[in-house]
Amino acid sequence: MFLRANRRFKDGKEHRYWSIVENKRCAGGKVVQRPVLYLGEINDCQREAWCRVVDAFDEDARRHTQLALFPADRGVPEHARGHGVQVRLDAMELHRPRQWGACWLACHLYEELELDRFWADRLEDSREGTSWCDIVQTLVCYRLIDPGSEWRLHRQWFSQSAMGDLLGADYSLVEKNALYRCLDKLLEHKQGLFSHLRQRWQDLFGAQFEVLLYDLTSTYFESAPPHNETDKRRYGYSRDKRGDCVQVVIALVVTPEGFPLAYEVLAGNTADSTTLRDFLAKIEAQHGKAQRIWVMDRGIPSEAVLAEMRQADPPVHYLVGTPKGRLSKLEKALLDKPWQSVRQGVDVKLLADEPELYVLARSEQRVHKERAMRRRKLKGLWARLTELSAMKKIKRQDLLMKLGGARAKAPAAWRLIDVEVAPRGASFSYALNRSKLRRVRQREGRYLLRSNLGDRQPAELWQFYIQLTEIEAAFKNLKHDLQLRPIFHQLEQRIEAHIFVAFIAYCLHVTLRARLRTLAGGLTPRAVLDKFTDIKMLDVHFPTTDGRTLVITRHTEPNADQKILLHQLKLELPPQPPPKISAPPTSAA
Repeated sequence: MFLRANRRFKDGKEHRYWSIVENKRCAGGKVVQRPVLYLGEINDCQREAWCRVVDAFDEDARRHTQLALFPADRGVPEHARGHGVQVRLDAMELHRPRQWGACWLACHLYEELELDRFWADRLEDSREGTSWCDIVQTLVCYRLIDPGSEWRLHRQWFSQSAMGDLLGADYSLVEKNALYRCLDKLLEHKQGLFSHLRQRWQDLFGAQFEVLLYDLTSTYFESAPPHNETDKRRYGYSRDKRGDCVQVVIALVVTPEGFPLAYEVLAGNTADSTTLRDFLAKIEAQHGKAQRIWVMDRGIPSEAVLAEMRQADPPVHYLVGTPKGRLSKLEKALLDKPWQSVRQGVDVKLLADEPELYVLARSEQRVHKERAMRRRKLKGLWARLTELSAMKKIKRQDLLMKLGGARAKAPAAWRLIDVEVAPRGASFSYALNRSKLRRVRQREGRYLLRSNLGDRQPAELWQFYIQLTEIEAAFKNLKHDLQLRPIFHQLEQRIEAHIFVAFIAYCLHVTLRARLRTLAGGLTPRAVLDKFTDIKMLDVHFPTTDGRTLVITRHTEPNADQKILLHQLKLELPPQPPPKISAPPTSAA
């Protein structure tokens, strides 16, 4: 890298505008100069009216002072005596390249949700001067941009980011014990944050809370089971296929647009059907009684809870998926009902069964998807059975184990094949059960819903249900994009605080996604954050002729695609930080 000056003559005077550039070698041996950092004008004009004066922080006097910058090869004019500084451009050095763009964007989202004000009213600085509010903001932005452990934040990430520059803090902000102590202060404000976020979703995006999506997921720990029987880390049904690990269950409520309203951390062995009653009470206690519609998947509500929802005052409406066994019971009653088209490729049948309404939906896309999945599994299982039947020298016990393995790999396809093992010896026969296959084909792409919303149109009910994909996307983002797991904490309170920080980071993610949704459906928050990560910040050191060092901190200029994103998001980068000048060297006694 080197300095390049662009000269411009104006009113008979020469002005020089400096940039840091690097050479990029291209195909054919062509060398292209890429601007890395624009420094602006270091003026050598002889008149005071054209002298460029900068406001620099004098580290010796501990105050801001006015400086006029001049190259070392030009003398300081008379009118600039006392505040003119000659800079040795040939001795320029670049220090501390760090990630700035994504940090700035994350802080902007944080302030847009007014989380800085929320925490400022609840977390006062410690007597030692620890700013808990800044630590919370750092933890949340870190979880959004480049999630990892608190130890990694303390050891590596903070020094490689510009969070300290943006918050006006030094490395003491991420002192290891301070990070953990901050986590201990957060959980008591969880309910207050839920109320704050509800108001911000409404103010920023006009969010409605008539329809609420409710679902559960689990996250596991690769650690020994806790000895405390009241600890929430327990063995249970694992949605991550890790039944060998203890886990906790996370229940989440979001709006159809994906705005999270509340969540709870439950014991890992909590049955889905036992969670809804308590969550209904918590939402009602926090936000009052209202005409809400709860959309859930099958297995979450029990018959008793659904009855309570119907009998509540006012009634609590619901739309829930049903097990396939109920479809068998209602098949004859639905057979004579006409199909109604709700959109291209999607038809429904309605069956009123007071006090509920059943909706049978049929989707062409889902038919093709489920049929392709079934064919792939059935084809693979059939090939495996053919392979096993051709084995001659195999013991009976080994054959049974291999058949068991084939069944475990494709249980749904196994039910479509009749397998008979000989009473003695290592042989078996198998045949396709065509009657079962015919019944499965008839139900592929069909699913049954039940609701107490008898006055709603079929298209509206179907639209409510498919919006459950929003909550599935929320769990996917929490687990993968924001890396909710692995959880390194051992104390239950800090485990819940870790999940709380991930929830707040997800709120920033949702805010950015809501901004992007109106611009381009395929543009994701992660793609935008990755783009802004390329905007770096550097410290440019210029030695002066009097032995001091002028430090100009600058973030790199956004490139073309970053400028497009800034324009579309209606964002403006903040002004560059003011320069600093070090104290002059002391003479030896």
